[in-house]
Amino acid sequence: MDQDPTRRFSVRVDAYVRYRPSYPAEVAALAERECGLRAGQAVADIGCGTGLLARLFLEHGCDVFGVEPNPEMRNAGLKALAGQARFHSVDGRAEATTLASASVDLITAGQAAHWFDADSARAEFRRILKPAGWLMLVWNERKREPGFMNEYESLIARHAPEHPRIDASRISRLFGKDGWHMVWIDHHQTLDAEGLRGRVASSSYTPLPGTGEFGALMAQVDDLFARHQREGWVNVVYDTEVYYGRLAAS
Repeated sequence: MDQDPTRRFSVRVDAYVRYRPSYPAEVAALAERECGLRAGQAVADIGCGTGLLARLFLEHGCDVFGVEPNPEMRNAGLKALAGQARFHSVDGRAEATTLASASVDLITAGQAAHWFDADSARAEFRRILKPAGWLMLVWNERKREPGFMNEYESLIARHAPEHPRIDASRISRLFGKDGWHMVWIDHHQTLDAEGLRGRVASSSYTPLPGTGEFGALMAQVDDLFARHQREGWVNVVYDTEVYYGRLAAS
C-alpha cells in the first residue's frame, strides 16, 4: 500500500463514510464563542475528507472550502454534502491549498493535522488567513476506561498499533507559538456488531481486508462485541480535543 499520507485512505473510503464518528456540535459553538465565527464567513477545512467536520460549519451558515488531496475521499465528501451550496470542494493540501491569499476567517482540520508538514502548512495557513483569522485543530480521541474501552485499546495495540498523533511541540509548530488554547468535549458513538467492525477497519493503521491479519483482527472484534454488547449495541466514547488560537506573526 502507498504510504503517502494523501493516499492512505483510498481503499478505506466506504468504511470511513459509514463508520467514522462525526464531531459534536459544540465544536462550531466554540468557534463562534471564542473565535468570533459568524454565518457567512469563510472556513477552509483542510484534509476535509468525507466532510464530517465541514458539515458542522455549513450548518452554522459558513462558506466552507473543503481542501482534500485524496481523490476518493474528495469525491466521497462531494457526495455526502451534495446540495450544500456553501460547500466548495478543492483539490489541494495543507501545504498548498490553492486558495487565495487572505481569503478565509477560520482554518479547521479534523483528524488530519498529524499528517501535515507542520512548517510548510503553517506558512500556507498564514498566507490564506485574513489578518484576524483563527486556526482550529480537532481530534476525536478514544477514552481509556475500564471494561470495553480498555479491551478495545488492547486489541488495537496487538493488531494495529497506532503512531502518536498529537503532541504539544507539534501543535506549537503549527501555531508558531505556545499561546494556543485547548478544550475537551465529551462525545460518543453507538455501534452494532457491523458498525464496530467498520469502525476498526476505517483506520489507516489496520490490516487490509482480505489478509490473514485482517481476519484474525475481525474475529477478536466480534468476540469483544459479544462480551460487551447491551441489547445489540456498544458505545465507543471519545474526548474530542480542540486546539485553537491565532497564528504567530512570524
